[in-house]
Amino acid sequence: MSDATSENSTEPGFDQIVERLRAVVTRLEDGNLSLEESLSAYEQGVGLARRGHELLEKAEKRVELLVRDSDGRLTEQQLDDA
Repeated sequence: MSDATSENSTEPGFDQIVERLRAVVTRLEDGNLSLEESLSAYEQGVGLARRGHELLEKAEKRVELLVRDSDGRLTEQQLDDA
């Protein structure tokens, strides 16, 4: 099993993160939370936003690896994790 496959099976994907973030925002906007609940929800939202940003950065790096060869065809190059 590849790293990407095992990562996807244990962590939520970008779409799931966005849905969770929307739920947090809705809870905060409803205004029915105590101060402690609001702070907890806010912390959760910040964590989700950061993870979503990380996933977007990884996707951007993958897209950047697509380059045109001498014939104008798109080719993929290996990502160097260093």
